Amino acid sequence: MMAAPNPNSFQNLNGIRSLAQTHQFKVWLLDQFGVLHDGKQPYPGAISTLKQLSNHGAKMVIISNSSRRASTTFDKLKALGFDTSLFLGAITSGELTHQSLLTREDDWFASLGTSCIHITWADRGAISLQGLDLQVVENVDDAHFILAHGTEALGLPSGASLPMELEDLDKILELCASRKIPMLVANPDFVTVEATSLRVMPGTLAAKYEKLGGEVKWMGKPNKIIYKSAIDMAGVEASDCIAVGDSLHHDIKGANTAGIQSAFITSGIHANDLDLGSFGEVANSSSVQDLASRYGAYPTYVLPSFTW
Repeated sequence: MMAAPNPNSFQNLNGIRSLAQTHQFKVWLLDQFGVLHDGKQPYPGAISTLKQLSNHGAKMVIISNSSRRASTTFDKLKALGFDTSLFLGAITSGELTHQSLLTREDDWFASLGTSCIHITWADRGAISLQGLDLQVVENVDDAHFILAHGTEALGLPSGASLPMELEDLDKILELCASRKIPMLVANPDFVTVEATSLRVMPGTLAAKYEKLGGEVKWMGKPNKIIYKSAIDMAGVEASDCIAVGDSLHHDIKGANTAGIQSAFITSGIHANDLDLGSFGEVANSSSVQDLASRYGAYPTYVLPSFTW
């Protein structure tokens, strides 16, 4: 495992070309939202950069806090014009959640129970629980746990979903907290980029639940388990990898925890924090340093965007 990162030692890069040409890293662990695309379209240069990276012998794995299964990640990328054959595979927090609920090998999951309050998506499409042998309930008194896949709707026993405002979901969480029902959050992100704005994600609900005194099981980044899964998929050591992401709290702090070098993309969710007015604008180094210190997350490299 590499030495603890120095908060003052990150290197500024205009693109990844110089880093790729060193062949220092065999495997690149790539976040998707905020790095490759904004949820609606690819970022300028992202598709060609992946091809260049592949041409230089790098292996790539998507590592994402998406609450959806890994297979749907590639469906999304294909629809946006990415060549998914360039990737070894994808690891998502949603996939880890699904597999953990399926196998129940972990003691925490083994004791979880099978009836849940399901918080899911509406506009983005509700997430299926098929194959998990779970019973979705609407009454808090009937629930063993909360399963948080989204922030827009309450799952119904029929498999449909009832759209809800965040304030209404908060009230349900208050009832759950009073009954000390644990929460399983399948997407730890607080927000994500969506076109030119930010959207509230399940991690925000989970943080609120902890403030209410509730117990939360966080799946995905910054937990090092998701990095270990990606490293195992690639069949390499942590020192052979670099993680690329736009979230200091999730991507960069997670890489620090896993002993992986990292590249911080400043044009993602922290663009406003860094006072960036346009895509590809170079962030002030002292501002990046201050922000990294605030999060306790220290990148090895800093780039305006994922470009060659």
